[in-house]
Amino acid sequence: MNFTRLLTLAAIVILTLGAWQAFGWPGIALAVGGIVMWVLLHFTRMVSILKKAADRPIGHVASAVMLNAKLQKGATLMHVIAMTRSLGLLQSEKDTQPEVYTWTDTSESVVTCTFVGGKLTEWSLQRPEQLSL
Repeated sequence: MNFTRLLTLAAIVILTLGAWQAFGWPGIALAVGGIVMWVLLHFTRMVSILKKAADRPIGHVASAVMLNAKLQKGATLMHVIAMTRSLGLLQSEKDTQPEVYTWTDTSESVVTCTFVGGKLTEWSLQRPEQLSL
């Protein structure tokens, strides 16, 4: 479990205990309602991103060069899928770490992204060789 998840869990517990101290059982109901709303917002965002990605070919992006420029270390896989509006083509073994995905554009430029624990750690851009005349 990473620090952010522990912090989120601690915030939920503190919020629930504070609601109990301030309002009793109605406070618990209010806190649980807020937590459920927060979870539903994240779930709705995830579903809408995946729905948009389902309409595109796997591993295809409009511009690999632009994707390479927009990527930032620590971005989540879901964030990268939202940027590309396409699921990446899995290059590594399924359910192993690190996860390696690729996205290719129409000019055959390829962005290869490596994710560890769902976070982007490194990426590279490979462009096809240009024929000189």
